[in-house]
Amino acid sequence: MQSADTVFAGGTVFTADTVRSTASAVAVRGGRIIAVGHDDVRELIGPKTEVVDLNGRMLVPGFQDAHVHPVWGGLDMLRCDLSALHTRTDYVARIGEYANANPELEWVLGGGWSMSGFPGGTPLASDLDTVVPDRPAFLPNRDGHGAWVNSRALELAGITKDTPDPADGRIERDANGAPSGTLHEGAMSLVNHLLPRTDDATLVEALLVAQSYLHSFGITGWQDAIIGFYGDAGDAGPAYRTASEQGLLTGRVVGAIWWDRTRGVEQIPDLVAKRDAYSLGGFRATSIKIMQDGVAENFTAAMIDPYLDGHGHPTINDGMSFVPPEVLAEAAPALDALGFQLHFHAIGDRAVRESLDAIQAAVAANGRNDHRHHIAHIQVIHPEDVPRFRELGVVANMQSLWAALEPQMVELTLPFLGEPRSSWQYPFGDLLRSGATLAAGSDWSVSTPDPMAAIHVAVNRKAAREHAEGDYEAFLPEQRIDLGTSITAYTAGSAYVNHLDECGTIEVGKLADLAVLDRDPFAHPADEIGDTRVLQTFVGGQRVYAR
Repeated sequence: MQSADTVFAGGTVFTADTVRSTASAVAVRGGRIIAVGHDDVRELIGPKTEVVDLNGRMLVPGFQDAHVHPVWGGLDMLRCDLSALHTRTDYVARIGEYANANPELEWVLGGGWSMSGFPGGTPLASDLDTVVPDRPAFLPNRDGHGAWVNSRALELAGITKDTPDPADGRIERDANGAPSGTLHEGAMSLVNHLLPRTDDATLVEALLVAQSYLHSFGITGWQDAIIGFYGDAGDAGPAYRTASEQGLLTGRVVGAIWWDRTRGVEQIPDLVAKRDAYSLGGFRATSIKIMQDGVAENFTAAMIDPYLDGHGHPTINDGMSFVPPEVLAEAAPALDALGFQLHFHAIGDRAVRESLDAIQAAVAANGRNDHRHHIAHIQVIHPEDVPRFRELGVVANMQSLWAALEPQMVELTLPFLGEPRSSWQYPFGDLLRSGATLAAGSDWSVSTPDPMAAIHVAVNRKAAREHAEGDYEAFLPEQRIDLGTSITAYTAGSAYVNHLDECGTIEVGKLADLAVLDRDPFAHPADEIGDTRVLQTFVGGQRVYAR
């Protein structure tokens, strides 16, 4: 009997297969799993076999992130990274330190600030001016739907009190109508086009930094939620191709090509060309990213009914549908017919409904297929639309970490949604009970890419200790899902979305994409799930991370 290259033994194996079977040992040879079982697997240990002693810990399939922005996250790590901070004072101090340490930079770039760190979620140019008075600064927030700019950036862009808001965004203004320093959604492009283009070598460096970071959380594959987008960060597509050509891409990656919301179906030949140009080796650009709306915190998420004002009264603002429904109804069937997967960003209940309607139009035109269209974020879903996910075969792509009470939710979302809409948020339990397929992702660099932190919230509807920003009760606890379902969504579910059918579960014949946890989270209280750490990560049987 030919011996194994590696045997994992002495712990618990969560297989994520259809019956969630458990085992205590796994053998790997030639990058694939050759045995799953118990003491019988030890018969495959030979003189050259590496034995990984789980020592009571758990082996799981490698996590897959179904919605993430690694190149942007890597750039933030290389630039002025604000993601670990929480207050206006700390943000200003960090930016000042970075600017002083990098006097040669034409622009001060970075990002990662939280809206909850500022009154109304809108920082001021005057604060930035105190530490960056001499050159422009452009710093997107954590969710990427707004940017903090200084007076020099506003001046260079020619943004004044007379500048109209773009159709897909808003300039935050003071009482006199002058721009105050925050640009929402499409208004960011008024400055964005002035930024120096990030060179290709830096984009590859950012990708590799991000890849190492993702591997440290047990992530072996992901879907990059925006490529082909020529913003200040450049286009991530060529960076992936270069990394793949040079043998540097160790993750298994699907790229979602950006749908330009200023154009219609005439752009589809360009998308096909990008799919062909970017795809190579472990990277396939086979999805299309359609950002259907904004976010609730700045009132750009598309809602069926208008937002409330600070006194609980209806306003005239019901958010923004970035792609008109009539364009979606034409584009979705055309993209579906060309073999593209549709990947929607939808936060508000109207955006979710418009996305479902578009997929329904594709099904009506082309029949059912195996493209595995998915809708990410799904913050507010009208109850009538919950069963449509199963009916249409649409995957619910959860960002579970957000389904908890924290300052941004309490101060900037709940008062302006009102009831019953506030209770429709992140209805993972209802989706599960309706029979929907669940996948999971982080949206990093919007929030931590740690799957166990997100899984903690999915199970508890409260943030893990490390990520808690206050002592809050469970948020809509009736929407909890169990630990096994949540891990499966982050492994088999996301592998399903990514068409990586040889990954996502621990079964004989599957690729050996695996993660060793520092404990068996099923053997600990639910409120300790978020304390779980990854010790080792393997892709195709090769160790890509060891703590």
